[in-house]
Amino acid sequence: MRKHNFKDGLGPVPAHKHKNGGGWVADTATVSDTAYIDPNAKVYGNAQVSENAKVYGNAHVSENARVFGHAQVFGHTLVSGTAQVYGNAGVSGNARVFGHAQVYGTALVYEDAWVSENAQVSENAQVYKNAHVSENARVFGHAQVYGHTLVSGTAQVYRNAKVYGNAQVSGTAQVYGNAQVYDNAQVYDNAWVHGNAQVYDNAKVYDDAQVWGNAVVWGNALVSGTAQVSENAQVYENAHVYGSALVSGNAHVSGHTLVYGYARVCGTTQVYGNAVVYVPINFDCDFDPWEIMQDILNDKDNLPTRIGIHPNLDKIIHELLQKD
Repeated sequence: MRKHNFKDGLGPVPAHKHKNGGGWVADTATVSDTAYIDPNAKVYGNAQVSENAKVYGNAHVSENARVFGHAQVFGHTLVSGTAQVYGNAGVSGNARVFGHAQVYGTALVYEDAWVSENAQVSENAQVYKNAHVSENARVFGHAQVYGHTLVSGTAQVYRNAKVYGNAQVSGTAQVYGNAQVYDNAQVYDNAWVHGNAQVYDNAKVYDDAQVWGNAVVWGNALVSGTAQVSENAQVYENAHVYGSALVSGNAHVSGHTLVYGYARVCGTTQVYGNAVVYVPINFDCDFDPWEIMQDILNDKDNLPTRIGIHPNLDKIIHELLQKD
């Protein structure tokens, strides 16, 4: 009986060389005659390689992993756990696919990327460099995730979106369309970044906030709550947009500005310095200003009187609303 040491801590175990390629296969593993196992590749544990799959280079398929269809696993790749690589997917370089992860379609995982736990990379997506896709995250469509990026939770990155640098997308966040999240930016909770939007530098988008259109959020800016930044708007430096605020058009919000409550900043408005905005400041926007004012009156937590702007401002607004 022939034996081979797969260096998995079990010592020499019964094994044989696969007739299609000559690579070592443990007797406990299952490899179809149609599959190709390169002379330097190894399949062991209870792993399965079937159909027209190819394992070559110094790749290892181990434990209960499966590689099938027309999938290719090569380089110094390790596919382990109960992971599956199938369809026309490719895993190469020093990539790791493990846990219950799946890579399928024509997806590519390469260089030093990891796909783990219950994560899925599918369709035409690419995950590479040192990127990690973990937990229940999904990357699909033509999306690209690379650099030292982490995509986790049940986050989704799809269509033509790109997440790279040291960016993180987590929680139930979604990044899609042609959106880009990069540098040290973070998108998390239930936030969405989509369209042609960009979030970068150290910016954060979280809670239920959305950044979309051609909007850009950068610097140390924060967008949170149910706030939305859209169209060609920019939020940057140390600005914070939150609550139910909307920033749109070609507006710029910067400095240490706070935009919150029922604020609507739009058109070509620029808000900067240490400004605080919690009501509409441009009535050319596409909304009913009187309706917004009534909302303010009904929400005492957002009334300016609470922060001492004007002791009778709520009465002033009320009188304005009564006028024809």
